Amino acid sequence: MPVEYVRFRSTSPNKNGLHVGVFGLVNGLGRNWMLAPDEWRFWRENNDWYDAAFPQPPVYREKVHPRAAAWFKSTASDFLERVPGYLAILDAHRIAWEEVRTTDPGTIIYEDEYQVVAIPVEGEFPNR
Repeated sequence: MPVEYVRFRSTSPNKNGLHVGVFGLVNGLGRNWMLAPDEWRFWRENNDWYDAAFPQPPVYREKVHPRAAAWFKSTASDFLERVPGYLAILDAHRIAWEEVRTTDPGTIIYEDEYQVVAIPVEGEFPNR
């Protein structure tokens, strides 16, 4: 049975044609001092938790491919359980997001037990 992947991302692409993921969207709010104190606390505590609990894909540090996107494995419940708090922040700031699921995120360039980073087929963003 194929693995299903899930991605929470912006509904519209940015100026570079990319759909920014949930963490990137909330990180942008935090870096620009746009979060309320309780949102800020949630953001920092949970980003720190993710950093401590899960591998950081090296492809981000190395900037391997500008179109690469992270997808959570749908079975990674520990990884996914805190995402609703990030989505609530996006909702509070009226930032549109969508949940996208697929069994084919593109060419996988990184994988661990929780996630993959994949390059979509050129000119295509999986929307399945």
